[in-house]
Amino acid sequence: MNTDSELLTAVRDSFAGARFATPLDATIARGRRMSTARCYLDPIRNRQNLHIETGALTETLVLDGKRCTGVRYSVGGEAREAHVTREVVISAGTINSPQLLKLSGIGPGAELQSLGIEVVHDLPGVGENLQDHLEFYFQVACTEPITLYSSIKPWSRALIGARWILRKDGLGATNHFETCGFIRSRPGVPYPDIQYHFLPMAVAYDGSTLAQEHGFQAHVGPMRTKSRGWVRLSSSNPRDKPRILFNYLSEPDDWIEMRACVRLTREIFGQAAFDRYRGREIQPGSDVTSDAAIDAFIRAKVESAYHPSCSCKMGAAQDPMAVVDPDTRVYGLEGLRVVDSSIMPSVTTGNLNAPTIMLAEKAADHILGRGLLPPEDAPFYVAPNWKEAQR
Repeated sequence: MNTDSELLTAVRDSFAGARFATPLDATIARGRRMSTARCYLDPIRNRQNLHIETGALTETLVLDGKRCTGVRYSVGGEAREAHVTREVVISAGTINSPQLLKLSGIGPGAELQSLGIEVVHDLPGVGENLQDHLEFYFQVACTEPITLYSSIKPWSRALIGARWILRKDGLGATNHFETCGFIRSRPGVPYPDIQYHFLPMAVAYDGSTLAQEHGFQAHVGPMRTKSRGWVRLSSSNPRDKPRILFNYLSEPDDWIEMRACVRLTREIFGQAAFDRYRGREIQPGSDVTSDAAIDAFIRAKVESAYHPSCSCKMGAAQDPMAVVDPDTRVYGLEGLRVVDSSIMPSVTTGNLNAPTIMLAEKAADHILGRGLLPPEDAPFYVAPNWKEAQR
C-alpha cells in the first residue's frame, strides 16, 4: 500500500504515547478473506460424518418433551427432517437463533401464546438483551493526492483486479483498515471504551457516498453502550422476518460517549502528524461543536458496525434472563445448545469476528467433552490515573 502508507504513519504518530494504537489484525491470507466456512468447512468437506445442506430454511426444532431430537427444515418448498442421537447445535446468529427457539416454543411464554405457539419451555431471556456497536465516519479532506481516491477510476480498478487475480496482492488484497486504536472517553472509565479504525479514503461502507476529492476518515464509536434491544416474532411463520429493535442511543450515557467520539477524533486529527495532510473537515464539519449540533449529526449519520450480539445470553442458573449455561446448553432443555455471538452476555470491546471464532472453538471442546485448559491470569493495562483523567 504505497499510496497511503504516509497517512498510516501519521495516524500512528497521532496516537503517540497511547496504549492501544496498533495495526489492525484481519483474517486475510494470500490476499483473500478467510471466512470460517473457508477455514473450517472447506478442508473437511469430504468427511463421511459431515453432510452440508445449502439453500435450506430451518423452520422448527423437533422436540420430544423437553428433549431436542432434530430439526424440521425445507429445501425448495420440500419439507424435510433431520434427527440426532446426541445434540442439536443452533448457530443461526443473533437474529435467527432466538427466532428459531421461539418458533419451537422456547422463549417468553406470553409472546409465544399471543402468536398461537405452544409454549414448550417458558424462557424469558430468549430474544432479549440485544446489543450492537454503533459508529460514524469522521471525514477530512487530504491536501496531498496520496489516498485511495486515485484508485476509483474504472481503469485503476481494472488494474487492481488484474493484479489480484494474477498475484493475489496489491490494493485488492486488503480491506484497507490497516490501523486501529482504543482510547477512554472520559475520566472514571477504567478501560478503553472507544474504538477507531482508519481508512485512507472518504467513503461509506457500501460505496453509496464518496467524497469527490482526496480524503481520509476514522470509523469511531463506543464499545460498551448501555442500550438494550430485542428480537421478537412477527408471526408463527418461519418465513416471516422477525421484529427487531436495537433501541440505539436510548440511554443518556450513550450520548455522552458519542459526543466524546466527535470531540476526541477532532483532537486526534488536529495533531501535528496530520499538519501536512489535513484539509477541511468534510464531516461532521468544523462548525459542529455544541452538544445539540453533535447530537443532530449523530442522529443523521450514525450506522451499525454490524456487530449484533447477546440475544441468547449466557448466564448463571439463577439469572432469570439467561438462555444458555456456561457449557452453551439451553436451560430447561436436553440435547440443545446455542453457539454463536447471541450467547455473549455483553458485546465485546472490539470487533466480533475473532471473539466469535474463539467462542465456537471453546464450545467445540465442551461438546466433545474435553477438559478445560488451565486458567491463565493475562495481565492488561489499566491507566493509573483513570479515575481523575481521560489520558
